Amino acid sequence: MAKQKELTFEKVPRHIAIIMDGNGRWAKARMLPRMAGHRAGAENLRRIITACVDFGVRYLTIFAFSTENWKRPADEVNGLMEIFADLLEKEVPKLHAQGVQIRHLGSIQELNPTLQRKLQNAIQTTQKNERLILSIALNYGGRDEIIHAVKEIVKKGTPADAIDEQTIKDHLYTRGMPDPDLVIRTSGELRTSNFLLWQTAYSEWLFTETYWPDFNKDHLQKAILEYGTRSRRFGGRTKKEEEETYNG
Repeated sequence: MAKQKELTFEKVPRHIAIIMDGNGRWAKARMLPRMAGHRAGAENLRRIITACVDFGVRYLTIFAFSTENWKRPADEVNGLMEIFADLLEKEVPKLHAQGVQIRHLGSIQELNPTLQRKLQNAIQTTQKNERLILSIALNYGGRDEIIHAVKEIVKKGTPADAIDEQTIKDHLYTRGMPDPDLVIRTSGELRTSNFLLWQTAYSEWLFTETYWPDFNKDHLQKAILEYGTRSRRFGGRTKKEEEETYNG
């Protein structure tokens, strides 16, 4: 219980984004099929969503499947799509009861009809919930998102001199949402992997060696506490730094 008291509202990121990496290596380390790692990762997602609700996080964005992941072997891609469909079918009623709203980031057209239907149903069922906004980046790429936004702006005939940062933000998949305060990548890889390129310009990043299926509530709590020790400057200086400069 003492740990819980350390997590004051001010120290909890409003928006956490996660690159859920390491499922395959988790399975390999246990001499299991690769898909067993993906299934374990899907099971863990449910636990982390609940932890975010418990900790008072308002927005959670997860990188489920990138536009580049289509290059993987067909059996792995098909298996992942089945896992996503099963997860939506089983978990949406529970998430709805928890007050979780589900959103989709990315292009839905390339997904199979069954997954499209279940994803749209999840979005529609939970659209009025506000306790936690869960955005699923599925068939998503940061560069693809920016290209999509530019095309939409051009279609509207917006004059070049009228385009600013807000114009771009209003045409991203994440429009209306705050940018991530904290981005977590599991498994020890030190790359952004084309994830939320625009939105994470000033996010705090945390990289952990822990594989995604093993990333639990305690790991999330430590990540939030680490975030609380950081000073976010957004290109400027903190009030304390300004005072020290003035007094110096």
